[in-house]
Amino acid sequence: MQAFQDYYPENLAHCYGCGRNNEHGHQIKTFWEGDETVTHFQPRPEHTAIPGFVYGGLLASLIDCHGTGTAAAAMYKAENRSMDSLPALRFVTGSLQVSYLKPTPLGPVLEIRGKVKEIKGRKVVVEATVYADGVATARGEVIALQMPDTFVAS
Repeated sequence: MQAFQDYYPENLAHCYGCGRNNEHGHQIKTFWEGDETVTHFQPRPEHTAIPGFVYGGLLASLIDCHGTGTAAAAMYKAENRSMDSLPALRFVTGSLQVSYLKPTPLGPVLEIRGKVKEIKGRKVVVEATVYADGVATARGEVIALQMPDTFVAS
């Protein structure tokens, strides 16, 4: 089974969090699991905030990229299209809100679970929760906006 991010067009697969073409990035992979989406990520020692705990910025980036990937998959699903159909749907972050519920231990594989809260026009709202050993440690909301065709570097 291919991850949502595997369908991103070559020219849009460089994101630090989810781009398969960024060898230094997280390269997260997100999948449907029922009505939720799921990503697993193994933090490395360089993701330390203080010894034994994960840096909060990493958690925010995981929620961010999990949210935009979920938004794309949800929009394809809403349009009854396969993720390899054209034109490609790609989303960027319009807003990211993160609440840190408790310290996230460094060591266990993190699980990020997402739920689509709303699809309205070119906007998708996704709630994502980070779990370490089954315990929720961070929760966020991503307002993802469909990237316009004119969104290119100059």
